[in-house]
Amino acid sequence: MESKERPIGVDLFAGVGGMTLGFEQAGFDVLAAVELDPIHCITHQYNFPFWRVLCLNIANTNGSEIRNISGIGDRDIDVVFGGSPCQGFSLMGKRGLDDPRNGLIFQFQRLVVELNPKFFVFENVPGLTLGKHKEFLLNIIAYFKDNGYEVQENYRVLNAANYGVPQNRSRLFLLGCRRGLSLPKYPESITAINKPISHKKQKILSSHLPIVPTVWDAIRDLPTVEDYPELLKQDSTIAEYGEPSDYARKLRYGADSDYGYDRAFDPQIITSSRRTNHSPESIERFNNTEQGKIEKISHFYKLDPNGICNTLRAGTASNLGAFTSPRPIHPFLPRCITVREAARLHSYPDWFRFHVTKWHGFRQVGNSVPPLLAKAIATEIIRALDISPVKPTGEKKLLEKAELLKITMSEAAKHCGVDPHVIEPRKRRDRHITEIPESVV
Repeated sequence: MESKERPIGVDLFAGVGGMTLGFEQAGFDVLAAVELDPIHCITHQYNFPFWRVLCLNIANTNGSEIRNISGIGDRDIDVVFGGSPCQGFSLMGKRGLDDPRNGLIFQFQRLVVELNPKFFVFENVPGLTLGKHKEFLLNIIAYFKDNGYEVQENYRVLNAANYGVPQNRSRLFLLGCRRGLSLPKYPESITAINKPISHKKQKILSSHLPIVPTVWDAIRDLPTVEDYPELLKQDSTIAEYGEPSDYARKLRYGADSDYGYDRAFDPQIITSSRRTNHSPESIERFNNTEQGKIEKISHFYKLDPNGICNTLRAGTASNLGAFTSPRPIHPFLPRCITVREAARLHSYPDWFRFHVTKWHGFRQVGNSVPPLLAKAIATEIIRALDISPVKPTGEKKLLEKAELLKITMSEAAKHCGVDPHVIEPRKRRDRHITEIPESVV
């Protein structure tokens, strides 16, 4: 069915917008994105200045407020999607059904029912499908069925590597629709890696499918940051790029937007590339680590240029210690990768910018769903809606105030009009710290 209007989406727990971008690229207008963290909200608003970001606590809002503030009003919402914080079910570290973060899933359920979309997509970690946590997942399904929705009970864990993303990253996706509509299908794999890998007994096998882009396909054309001294103090500069792979060319020039809005940007400027000053000891250890192996002291993984990236993780928020998650080591240079290199490995286009602080930037990448994976899911929702997606004409400008990407958490909270301690500051035994330590800037 032809449609001149783009379907409407709402992103809950939006972060900086990995799922927003994927759904936009599939043909949706994501008119509302709800996020608690002011730093994420400002970054999201920078990249999607034509839609509304609601800096709100999910637990303290409702469907009517989201509709009114975003301008959706009484229009029918086509899809609500999002992934609540997942550490309570994560395969990393201790898991527990009583983890307070798990309660945010109930808020997602409530808002889906209040917003009453035609479809919903719930994203979370694979740990939710295992052991005693599986009962929790079955309760989620039962809740939706009791409130007017059909759910794909043969839920699936999808790996981003099967959808064109050069990263081994698995996530659970639960798909549902209003009773009376047809359930969407799960997307078929479009890529495979060139050899089997195992992750918690899960394998991605090579097949007749095209090979997923490699680490080197993703980052080989990026400027060598060591050639630009200014990147020691800033995150962007005009730089010389190399010859891109087909994968990198799409991200570099925005050619993979498909049905998304084209952004006006200068492809000669590299952003999100502030350098890290490693100690001579770290540089020596990084040099001596084999590609595809873990450095023994830092536990950083050294990327194999002919393989795919390990799962990029976010680390912890400021209220949980502001710990930095291990960052991969560049395959050829004795340093950790930059935020831009991580973004390439996550399938973000080069026009997409992150907070200039490396700690925030890596957290924003690691917390998000890879856009190409989100796009694959969103494309199936488009098919279930039985509409033909529409490519917008013209270019959209990014938010002009790039200085907003430099502000602190307290400044971001003031800008968004929320309590400066909406995200609790980091605490130590001997002092109270409100800013990110210089070692992770």
